[in-house]
Amino acid sequence: MNASELGLPTAVPAEGLPARVRIHEVGARDGLQNEKATVPTAVKAEFVRRLAGTGLTTIEATSFVHPKWVPQLADAEELYPAVSDLPVELPVLVPNERGLDRALALGARRVAVFASATESFAKANLNRTVDEALAMFEPVVARAKKQGVHVRGYLSMCFGDPWEGAVPVPQVVRVCRALLDMGCDELSLGDTIGVATPGHVTALIGALGEAGVPVPALGVHFHDTYGQALSNTLAALQQGVTTVDASAGGLGGCPYAKSATGNLATEDLVWMLRGLGIDTGVDLGRLVATSVWMAAHLGRPSPSRTVRALSHQEQ
Repeated sequence: MNASELGLPTAVPAEGLPARVRIHEVGARDGLQNEKATVPTAVKAEFVRRLAGTGLTTIEATSFVHPKWVPQLADAEELYPAVSDLPVELPVLVPNERGLDRALALGARRVAVFASATESFAKANLNRTVDEALAMFEPVVARAKKQGVHVRGYLSMCFGDPWEGAVPVPQVVRVCRALLDMGCDELSLGDTIGVATPGHVTALIGALGEAGVPVPALGVHFHDTYGQALSNTLAALQQGVTTVDASAGGLGGCPYAKSATGNLATEDLVWMLRGLGIDTGVDLGRLVATSVWMAAHLGRPSPSRTVRALSHQEQ
């Protein structure tokens, strides 16, 4: 009998935390796009369906980028219709107007653009300066909003950059403010190389508030490279954030940080939130089973500690 079957963890609420957290599940997109081998479309679709069956309400499905840049997600036109009947939100990434056209043609109602807080990453990821990238997103966001589509703005390198090192908080605030001003409904603060610590998280969210960026518009996206993802998440929750990005089974990684352990595992997040008495609506047992199923397809055990503990996977 595992801990969950014994009624663990014990729920002990803490003051100053939200009653409910919405998990923005990124495993099917951010997780699988980092795989060396392309996962078959049918397996991706089944993965999304199983994730929906766990109680997750927001599942990022795919990315409408050019196949040359992300070949693992070249099947977006085939995948999205295969899961679009699910009663959950299925946001997709769109890098430009062409990507938006493709997404809208399939009926997508939630899209995301992805900007950078640093010039080095903007050049490496988008082959543009920060301001050139923002200019590229303006018509994308405007057209999406005109059609009543929800727009999320991802912001990478909010806490550190592999080329530039420390990223000044005002620099991040400027780009966040620009994304919000162009019409983004929601912003996701990305710790792309996993170097954030709780004090830094608190300082950034505080500075954003002072700049008029409302906390309800913020989500957080932490990588666990240095084992700080959960502590950083708790710091964000203490500041009022209620949207947390996570990846089932801890799928995904960062190509810019050696030994990066990838995204915060959804199971690890749910375990912590359950222990804090915070509702997520997620069935942890089903989620673990889903990640074990996907791990089998990928041919390796899940890096999530909770998945391993509850499924008795070998280290």
